[in-house]
Amino acid sequence: MKVLRVRRGDATFYGQLLIEESAVRCLDRALGLVDPIPLAEVAVLPPVTPSKVVCILDNFRSHPDAMGRETADVPQIFFKPPSAVIGSGQTIVLPRASARVEIEGSLALVLGRTCRNITPENVSRHLFGYACAGDITAGDLREHDDALGRAKGFDSFAPVGPWIETTVEDPTTLGLRTRINGEIVQDASTADMVFSPFELVSFISSIMTLLPGDVILTGSPAGVGLLSPGDEVRVEIDGVGVLINPVRAEVEPAPLQ
Repeated sequence: MKVLRVRRGDATFYGQLLIEESAVRCLDRALGLVDPIPLAEVAVLPPVTPSKVVCILDNFRSHPDAMGRETADVPQIFFKPPSAVIGSGQTIVLPRASARVEIEGSLALVLGRTCRNITPENVSRHLFGYACAGDITAGDLREHDDALGRAKGFDSFAPVGPWIETTVEDPTTLGLRTRINGEIVQDASTADMVFSPFELVSFISSIMTLLPGDVILTGSPAGVGLLSPGDEVRVEIDGVGVLINPVRAEVEPAPLQ
């Protein structure tokens, strides 16, 4: 099932995407919206509103190999702020602070239930579903800073979408491709992961409580795409979807009041 997060009037809810009808069916029974709602009558929002975005470094064997690094014995985690999340169709903004912004595709896991200290065998019961994601980095700032927070944390640096796919038979055998303006910059399979999606959730849950709506980016294969204003980026994952985002340069920001 493909699940969108949408707004209709004052109500924000999750809905099942009905592709042939170009409509959504509200999944919140309390709202009393029984009939399918045309997509033209709703605003499609980013599919997730996480308390945290947990990301995994070097989780495809090809990535540390390409960088000349050893594969880690345990998953290496970092974070992106919730304010970095955007949805499919929304714009990736290249910050004025960086002269080299890169994107890598990733399989995103979306939590559906609170969990702590769960085993890999029990992870599937706690997942809501899967999505495509982009791990965007200000590459020049990463080389300058000791920590990843600035290079990875700008607004719009965590596109997720286009929906949450709740039915994925085997997340360890999915083809993943990243394209910029139609040109493939990454082409791999989740079979190349060092730690499987279920192992990652189990490991992270041994450190922190994972809440419904939290997102885990499971890592990226070798290859990066350099972003320029006017580009169109696509992250495609077989059986999950195609995330599409345009790119523009940051304009002079107005101060928040």
